[in-house]
Amino acid sequence: MRRLGISIYPEKTTQEEIFRYLEIASKNGFSRVFSCLLSVNESKKKIKQDFTKINKFAQNLGFEVIMDIAPRVFDQLGISYNDLRFFKEIHADGVRLDIGFTGLEESLMTYNEQDLKIEINMSNNVHMIDTIMDYQPNKYNLIGCHNFYPHQYSGLTEEHFFECTNRFNKYGISTAAFITSQNKNTFGPWPVTDGLPTLEIHRELPLEVQMKYYLAIDLIDDVIISNCYPTDTEVEALGELDLRYVTFNLDVLTEISDVESKILFETLHFNRGDISPNLIRSTQSRVKFKEHYFPAHNVPEDIKRGDIIIESSEYGHYAGELQVALSDMRNSGKSNVVGRIADSEIFLLDYIKPWQKFKFQKV
Repeated sequence: MRRLGISIYPEKTTQEEIFRYLEIASKNGFSRVFSCLLSVNESKKKIKQDFTKINKFAQNLGFEVIMDIAPRVFDQLGISYNDLRFFKEIHADGVRLDIGFTGLEESLMTYNEQDLKIEINMSNNVHMIDTIMDYQPNKYNLIGCHNFYPHQYSGLTEEHFFECTNRFNKYGISTAAFITSQNKNTFGPWPVTDGLPTLEIHRELPLEVQMKYYLAIDLIDDVIISNCYPTDTEVEALGELDLRYVTFNLDVLTEISDVESKILFETLHFNRGDISPNLIRSTQSRVKFKEHYFPAHNVPEDIKRGDIIIESSEYGHYAGELQVALSDMRNSGKSNVVGRIADSEIFLLDYIKPWQKFKFQKV
């Protein structure tokens, strides 16, 4: 089951602001918190006092709280990897190892008496997860999460991201990655604030589109907003998404019939298995409405990538079939172009696989 998450940095803001953010996120269906100890320079007593209050508040709202740590944090707090009581005492549900050990230690940590989740850094394309699995961990307490990258141009490439992610997916381990708010007044754990995405291609994209990307590639379980604070509008937009599939924003380009409206906005579409390089074909509408007559009413000479087509009855048994143009094409004179996917989302078409489900919503 996919989940939405947020990040908090208690050393950079007030508890009142954090509590407000948690409440807004909770109301919009968010259920996970990433909290960072790497950038905190406080005493163990102060950390325990502050984080306990915040984490308890989050848990009471239904959030799972994962704390980002590294071996040096263990040293600073006087904690051992084989005794994780401190994190249970501050009401954390798990710890994320930004830098790991040798594999054996991670495996042993998954059997901790506090039943905390142990989260592994996913952004290095090395055999670490394979080594951990060789040491027979408690896989039910083992999860993975990518990094985020504050510096412009420093985010992961897609190729590297896919390779790293597939290392975890082959073991069935729950995965997570970060998206970045486009609010210009945000912050993260470090002084640099060029956004905090996992993938470099996401750095300038609307938050909602970044989320739709992860729905399209279908490789990541939890998607977490990395910077504070996104706008309420951004949070609400994510909360309104159906996390089961991509819902494309669609501009209607012409006057459409009630049946065409039902095809566009009341139908769960899926790409045919015998895929074409030029079209995504959703064919169930032509079966459901095979008795309906579809007149040719908007047949421009050219079809552009991202255009939505509902075939006219002049195309015989194709009448009523919905198609999404993947490339620019010449119109036969029989194809109705009824809408167009939002420009910022057209690139997502490249990730729709055979049989993958999707929907449209009118903007």
